[in-house]
Amino acid sequence: MNTTMLKVFVTVAEEGGFSRAAERLGLTQPAVSISVRSLEEELGVPLFDRSPGRCRLTSHGARLLEPAREI
Repeated sequence: MNTTMLKVFVTVAEEGGFSRAAERLGLTQPAVSISVRSLEEELGVPLFDRSPGRCRLTSHGARLLEPAREI
C-alpha cells in the first residue's frame, strides 16, 4: 500500500464517485479504478459498494477513511 493509493481512495470517498475523483486528481477514471482495485486486493476487502450511478463506502472502507486521511 502506498500513499498514492490512499490519496485516491480518500478522494473517491470524498467525491462520492470515481469520475469526479479522477477529475479532481487530474487522472483518468480507469486509473482511479485500478488504484482502488489494487488497494482492495492488497487489503483483501472491498472498500466501496459499486452500483450504477452510486459509489458508497463499505464498512471496511469507512474504517479505513480516517486513518488514510491522516497518512
